[in-house]
Amino acid sequence: MSIVKIKDKTFETSIPEATIKERVRQLAQQMSKDLDGKNPVLLGVLNGSFIFAADLMREMTIPCEISFVKLASYQGTTSTGKVHEVLGINEDLSDRHVVIVEDIVDTGRTMKQMVESLGTRNPASIHICTLFVKPDKLEEKLDIEYAAFSIPNDFIVGYGLDYDQQGRGLKEIFTLVED
Repeated sequence: MSIVKIKDKTFETSIPEATIKERVRQLAQQMSKDLDGKNPVLLGVLNGSFIFAADLMREMTIPCEISFVKLASYQGTTSTGKVHEVLGINEDLSDRHVVIVEDIVDTGRTMKQMVESLGTRNPASIHICTLFVKPDKLEEKLDIEYAAFSIPNDFIVGYGLDYDQQGRGLKEIFTLVED
C-alpha cells in the first residue's frame, strides 16, 4: 500500500490501477451493449471525469461522441452545496441518447440538477455513468445505471479526482488518512 502526501494531507492507496481499468472496461462493454445502434453522446463533467471519460470512450465498441460540461460545487475537501455551471454545452441534444459521465456522485445534488437541465434539451434518453458513488451520502433519488464502484463516505484522490487541484494524475485511487 502506497502513501502520498498532497499539500497538508496524507493519502493511502485504496483501489489499484488494474482494478480501475477492469471496471472501466466492464462498464464500457455494458454501455456498448445497452446503447448499440444509438450513437450516444458521452457528456463528461469536468474537471474530475476527464481521465475516466477518455478511458471509457476508448473501451466503447460502438460509435459514440463526446463533449464536456464544467460544473463546480467543491472547495477543498467539502461540497459547498451550490452548483455553478462554469462551461456549458454547445451541442444540440434533441433526440440524442446522452450519457452523463461523472467522476463521483455523493449527495447527488449536482447530478439531479444536471439531469433536470439536460431534460429541457429534449434528449431521447439520459443515462448516468459514474466512476464512484457514495450510497450513504446520497440525498437525491437518482437512477445511476452505470457505477464502477460504491465507496464509503471517504475523501479520495487520483484518476482525475483532486484535492485542491492536486493529485489528479495519480493512476490509483488514494483515500485520505485521518491525521
